[in-house]
Amino acid sequence: MVRFLVLALLSLAGVTQTSASPTQASEPLNPTEEQPPLGTGSLSFPWSHLRLPGYIVPLHYHLLLHPNLTMLSYSGTVRIELQVQNNTNWVVLHSKGLRITTATMLDQNLAHLSDKVLPVLHNPTHEQTAIFSPRVLSGGQKYFLFLEFGAELGEGFYGFYRSTYRTSSGETRNLASTHFEPTSARMAFPCFDEPSFKANYSISIRRSRAHTALSNMPIEQTVVLDDGLMEDRFAVSVRMSSYLVAFIVCDFKSVSATTASGVKVSVYAAPEKWQHTHYALKAAVKLLEFYEKYFNIKYPLPKQDLVAIPDFQAGAMENWGLITFRETSLLFDPATSSGSDRVWVTMVIAHELAHQWFGNLVTMQWWNDIWLNEGFARYMEYISVNATYPKLRVEDYLVDTCFAAIGRDSLNSSHPISSAAESPTQIEEMFDTVSYDKGACVLHMLRHYLTDQVFQSGIVRYLRRYSYSNAHNQDLWDSLANVHSRLDSGLDFDLAILTPGYYLYAGEHLDLTSMMNTWTLQTGVPLVTVTRQGSHLLLKQERFLRTAHPSDPTWFLWHIPLTYRTDTSTSIHRHLMTTLTDSMEVGEEVGWVKVNVDMAGYYLVHYDGSGWDDLIQLLKDNHTALTFMDRTHLIHNAFQLTTAGRLSLDKALDLIGYLRSESHTVPLLEGLGYLEAFYRIVERRDIPDVTQNLRTYILWYFRDVIDRQTWSDKGSVSERRLRSELLSLACHLGDLPCLKQAQRSFTHWLDSNSTLNLPADVAETVYSVGAQEDTGWASLLQTYTHSLSETHKRKILSALASSRDTNKLTRLLELGLEGEVIRTQDLDSLIAMVARNPRGRHLAWSYVQKYWSTLVDKFQLGSFSIRNIIIGTTAQFSSTEELTEVRVFFESIHEQASQLRVTEVAMDNIQKNILWLQRNLGTLRSWLDQQID
Repeated sequence: MVRFLVLALLSLAGVTQTSASPTQASEPLNPTEEQPPLGTGSLSFPWSHLRLPGYIVPLHYHLLLHPNLTMLSYSGTVRIELQVQNNTNWVVLHSKGLRITTATMLDQNLAHLSDKVLPVLHNPTHEQTAIFSPRVLSGGQKYFLFLEFGAELGEGFYGFYRSTYRTSSGETRNLASTHFEPTSARMAFPCFDEPSFKANYSISIRRSRAHTALSNMPIEQTVVLDDGLMEDRFAVSVRMSSYLVAFIVCDFKSVSATTASGVKVSVYAAPEKWQHTHYALKAAVKLLEFYEKYFNIKYPLPKQDLVAIPDFQAGAMENWGLITFRETSLLFDPATSSGSDRVWVTMVIAHELAHQWFGNLVTMQWWNDIWLNEGFARYMEYISVNATYPKLRVEDYLVDTCFAAIGRDSLNSSHPISSAAESPTQIEEMFDTVSYDKGACVLHMLRHYLTDQVFQSGIVRYLRRYSYSNAHNQDLWDSLANVHSRLDSGLDFDLAILTPGYYLYAGEHLDLTSMMNTWTLQTGVPLVTVTRQGSHLLLKQERFLRTAHPSDPTWFLWHIPLTYRTDTSTSIHRHLMTTLTDSMEVGEEVGWVKVNVDMAGYYLVHYDGSGWDDLIQLLKDNHTALTFMDRTHLIHNAFQLTTAGRLSLDKALDLIGYLRSESHTVPLLEGLGYLEAFYRIVERRDIPDVTQNLRTYILWYFRDVIDRQTWSDKGSVSERRLRSELLSLACHLGDLPCLKQAQRSFTHWLDSNSTLNLPADVAETVYSVGAQEDTGWASLLQTYTHSLSETHKRKILSALASSRDTNKLTRLLELGLEGEVIRTQDLDSLIAMVARNPRGRHLAWSYVQKYWSTLVDKFQLGSFSIRNIIIGTTAQFSSTEELTEVRVFFESIHEQASQLRVTEVAMDNIQKNILWLQRNLGTLRSWLDQQID
């Protein structure tokens, strides 16, 4: 799945966990030759673990489904071929919310083992079903389990669920779609719903003539049934995990093309959105061809469908051969989509297609290593899009990914990349910033450490070795360590690392395990403190915490592949730091040193002594002596250190004093982003003198770059990104030229009866200014209600949520809860939007407290949406009173909150804000007074 728009999972509210083993249990379940009474009264559920027993393995599912889109229900049958490894009378598998009406055991010749109805027992707590066979199932034999079942199409976003879309004439049409990752296949059909139980699937779907059925594989045969229904029988799938199974019944239209290797690629959408599928088709073909070459493994299926689902909680889901997307992640309308929208669509497609290899072909053994799927797919977005769409300059966004990871990882509430997860709620919470963004950034560091060639060769070895199987962390390190490469003579290496610990020569083995375990098995991000002492750099490493307490341990040890540049050489110097303290020889003649070149390493750097002063002076004198990535990295590190109390704020503000000369978008937006964050925190706390002075300073200091912006969609992606973010901030700060131009544009839009297409890069800013008046707000809500473009609607919704009228904000939240005008899938984003509004932060938090149970019912505990709601509302708080209020609420829902790691993250974020104000408000006030004078 993409980013953090991750589909949620089943709630285990109020469940007491069993002492499940972290590995799959395999003891047999009490085989007996004697037949008990047919009723289940004398039988008790035979299994107590959250994980299924490992001695019955599914080989092949024969699944038939008949969804009724009028009655919003479905019936089905499944015949599962089983390999039994130990004698037993029981088959235990997963099932949630299904009505199992018939259970039959057959031998390998499809003969019935019993002529009586088999008892079916349920354990709802563990979402498991057990079928009792009166005759012992013998170890070493194959059997078939046949089940008949039925259920309602789900109301949420899990399992086999109902979605709707509205036509331009106002007609509402139904469709049925699936989303299974991580543990929701069991909501659609009885199955062994764990990633290691890979099997083949033969799927058949009954439908009306008006609909189309889609699944992982192409249709092999369509049969007309007696009642006029059609039955589509799909080709047998490759071996895959249950969470990758998918099927859809809809009336969508599609566009298709074929890759150079003969794979048919199709993009599906609601009929009236069909014209917005063409960009996605072109991108999918190009990216699929890139991955086939990069991985040197042909895509194994004959087709790849990409489908825009109207109701979808995640960003997208990588079902093998049938990828499902939120509409905003797949559809691209040149008239209403901005430059950033284009980048997003391309990156999401790249992410999901990377999963066809990382995740689908090779799957993690268990959910504790979900980063092997998501971290790789996240990183491959950058590699693939940079190669196929270089003008998008996606490398500019990689720093944001790593900064987001560091932001999460520098809180006490962080967790290792590879963490224990057993219950569905725990598993769902693994789909977070650490697994995605930290995973990607650690891989980026590893790729730079090993070189591109060694890294690529190693992952190809990994994919080939574990194809159609499951893997652990160790399997990846072994695959990478057994690649042989020659030293690149173009790099200047510290002699200390010319050993088997860095590069490989023929016959030598690189032990990556010790190194990489320090990054994946322990929590946090390292801080390297650099002190200049004559010709040496003295180094010290410790864990970096923004909310550190005196009792917090900081003695964590990483194996850090350090890189640095100096003013005396153009070379990149390298050094592997494996101890808490270390030193490097740099030479007496060196003037300045910049450590962590281009932010290739996942660590922060603090320059002790005169180190920061030297770099501040360098930026003032000649900022181009450093790359734009290095400049961005310095800005980020400096302000992170001020948050942790390790560097004075005025020093960090002096560092960005050079920005008036900055011409590159990325460092400019990084520095501006911190100033905006400071403005919003003092604005919310209602500190008028600092708020006014900071507003005056930002508008004065960045006057020239603001005035250079045009209200158009012209320019490169980087220029368009800067325009969008800069004008949005200028208008929010009350800049009169910005407000006047936005108001003029909004008036033109109103005069056109809302038919004028505003430049997409500035549309949200224009709408936000217009939304401050009653007439404008009402017109925007009307346009939102009737628009067919979800991308356009998202911009309008953000503008509506910027209103200073709390009655209007309350109305929006009510509409979000109703789920008609504002779809339920957008409710979590809406709550976060309202919370970012200074007039809405307490309103949003009160709303969450009041409707908590309803929100959990809609989104499921542990889901991304619930996490987004909690973080989105509480991250706006910065007082001890607000911290107490949040703590009291979490205590009132203790049974649920105790299952959620995100509650700890929320408390850490508030504490971080409180500490920032305590440490830095006085300094900021004094510094601004000096600047204004």
